[in-house]
Amino acid sequence: MKKKAIILFVLAIAVFISLNAFKHEEPADKAGLGKLLFFDPILSRDKTISCASCHKPDHAFADTSAVSIGVGRKKGKRNTPSSMNMALQNIFFWDGRAKDLEQQALMPIEDPDEMNLPLEEAIQRLRQSNQYRNYFKKIFNNEPTKENLASAIAAFERTLETSDSDFDNWKFYDDSTAVSDAVKRGFAVFNTTGKCIQCHFGSNFTTNEFRNIGLFDGKNLNDSGRSVISHNTNDAGKFKTPGLRNVAVTAPYMHNGMLKTLKEVIAFYDDPRKVVPGAVNIDSVLAKPLGLTQREKDDLEAFLNSLTDKQFKKQ
Repeated sequence: MKKKAIILFVLAIAVFISLNAFKHEEPADKAGLGKLLFFDPILSRDKTISCASCHKPDHAFADTSAVSIGVGRKKGKRNTPSSMNMALQNIFFWDGRAKDLEQQALMPIEDPDEMNLPLEEAIQRLRQSNQYRNYFKKIFNNEPTKENLASAIAAFERTLETSDSDFDNWKFYDDSTAVSDAVKRGFAVFNTTGKCIQCHFGSNFTTNEFRNIGLFDGKNLNDSGRSVISHNTNDAGKFKTPGLRNVAVTAPYMHNGMLKTLKEVIAFYDDPRKVVPGAVNIDSVLAKPLGLTQREKDDLEAFLNSLTDKQFKKQ
């Protein structure tokens, strides 16, 4: 009897949690609704994962594993990039397959390696929820549709902008004490001998281009990236150049998550062919080893660390 009572108690707690899991403050606008949807597992087939399962808020909305785990414990094929600082982006996903942030917002829902739920079924679930039906009616004056679902999630993602880093305080607010001398030297390396500026330029440190940095050899590393979408063989091995804001908290790195630390990333760029001897179609910027000194590498790492927004800095 005691065992049965315990089981019944546990079941009661589970039911209570289930009924109250998504009791929350009513969203005031479509970004607020998008935030609610971003964190709700209702959009996955087995209701076990949400967008936030792979885009972890504590890690600048990136993942901490090389590739993310979808429904049914299925492994993805690429590393989950940060969904922050997207407002000025015009390339989405590593291969650029989405034309805009709205299209990007819907693709993971249907992806069999991610949430694996047909959009029609996702919309039906939202329409069957009194709560969501009321929210969509209030905000969009309509029931849930593919279009307003995409609009809500994209609106939330556009709020995820950061600009409060030590680097910002130094460079844009003229506080020379905000960063160390190592950071200042590292920024100089970034702009000169490191050649980083040629791909990572602008407020978000990306030129919004596709580049082949030497992680494609057609054998062990056979993800051909952009060429699958463009159908242009010259694009084999090219991937989107990611922004660098908050890069220190978004490890692991590269489209396949093969590099675990910033030190490894810097060592790779110093001489990519040491890591991938048979790289195919590597970008001309990396045609020769950079030949960075150890101090330059350390300073460059210090600079990259300075791009972390204060909300992610450990106390």
